[in-house]
Amino acid sequence: GEDVKPFTPEKTKEIVMSLQQPAVFCNMVGDWPALHWNVKYLSALLDGKAIQFRLGLKMVDSVPQFETRCSYVKATLEDFLAWSCGQSSCLSGPFSCYEYSKYWAYADYKYIARIFEDKPEIFQDIRWSDFGFPGRSGKESTLWIGSEGANTPCHLDSYGCNLVLQVQGRKIWHLFPPGDTSFLYPTRIPYEESSIFSKVNVANPDLKRFPEFRNTTAHVVTLSPGQVLLVPRHWWHYVESIDPITVSINSWIELDADHEARVEEAITRMLVCAIKSAENPGDGDLWLNPTEVEATSHEINLQYLNKAVSAYFKCQKATVSEPACSSSTGAEQRTSASCKRKKREVGCEPGGCRLPTCELGIPTFKAENLQKIPFGPHLIQVLPQSQETSSMGAVAFESDIKDLLHENEGGHFGKLHCTRKQLVMSNDCETPARQMDSDSSPNASNTALSTNDLLDCLVNPHVINLVAQLLLERTGV
Repeated sequence: GEDVKPFTPEKTKEIVMSLQQPAVFCNMVGDWPALHWNVKYLSALLDGKAIQFRLGLKMVDSVPQFETRCSYVKATLEDFLAWSCGQSSCLSGPFSCYEYSKYWAYADYKYIARIFEDKPEIFQDIRWSDFGFPGRSGKESTLWIGSEGANTPCHLDSYGCNLVLQVQGRKIWHLFPPGDTSFLYPTRIPYEESSIFSKVNVANPDLKRFPEFRNTTAHVVTLSPGQVLLVPRHWWHYVESIDPITVSINSWIELDADHEARVEEAITRMLVCAIKSAENPGDGDLWLNPTEVEATSHEINLQYLNKAVSAYFKCQKATVSEPACSSSTGAEQRTSASCKRKKREVGCEPGGCRLPTCELGIPTFKAENLQKIPFGPHLIQVLPQSQETSSMGAVAFESDIKDLLHENEGGHFGKLHCTRKQLVMSNDCETPARQMDSDSSPNASNTALSTNDLLDCLVNPHVINLVAQLLLERTGV
């Protein structure tokens, strides 16, 4: 009886695919071996293997710490543990230039299939089948290891929804609904496919510069070990570790709407790359996120756009003919999830990320067809901040879906080049990458418009959505 879950896999999947607000699942993973994945255990598994950490300042100012503003080192988890415990051995190690009291460190977006490629048996420690996704395991999951203060800037993910398991320590989540997009001052600089960043540092907002942020409706929750957070599609989120060491595991779930989102991302890529590449490279504007590899050419971006549009219409046809959609194998259905974000250490092999012709065999359950959502002790709503009650406790955690490399009919589109660009790597004692104003334009003037000012308007999510609709109408005629 101790392994009985509060919800069946079928019911859990129905909730995940229908719920349009964040919620926390409790008592669903008590028998998962992955709950033992604390940093000491993972350190033994990695056996001295070095991984990349992103480092940022704990000092909080009004500018988000985008990845272009961080430093990077390669270190083992033993190094990380020693540093976070203040051991003297760190005086000469990879973290020696970064005082623990001033910096945080984050090994984020680590694909479990990559870092544990020689230990595939541990993939089964993660059992997303309990959430209604048979066969999905650690192979389609991502690992996050951070120190206190480690954070991801506020952003929304263009694709899918997210399930996040907290393993060690706690993280606080600030979530905002899609309707708050205009109040969060969206920007595509720094540019990264599938990530739309907010100019606002939600942990310390500059209300004089961003007055509309007052109109947002924050849903704040603290995710504790053993809990799983559902981040619905297009919900903004800022995530921060609040304990000395945190470990989290997530998996991104594909949705039908992702095909249209890929068209929007293709339009955005083409515009951003064309306009920013035309600037003088000597200006020092670090507009490309270090997780992006390089600015792709106009010809390649146009090819990407055409393939995204083609895939959209193939999916539209496939939904009319259900047998075609059900032909996707389980392996195909799970592959694209594992290649959705950033390839920091190694490239994604061409055959590793294949886009099925229909939307991955995952149905979309309409909210009106869903029985009353069974909120209670096993499924906790993440309420707007003003509505939180002390009895709810703090529950929540982190996620992000990003990166897209798709292979379709022999050609790639999405993350087209997978060799890590050494943009702001600093394994020595240099200061973090050059800090820029929150609009990412250095020395921004109050009177002179910059390229980034134009881009913020041109590739605003609402504008891009309208352009995509017009483009699809034109193509579908």
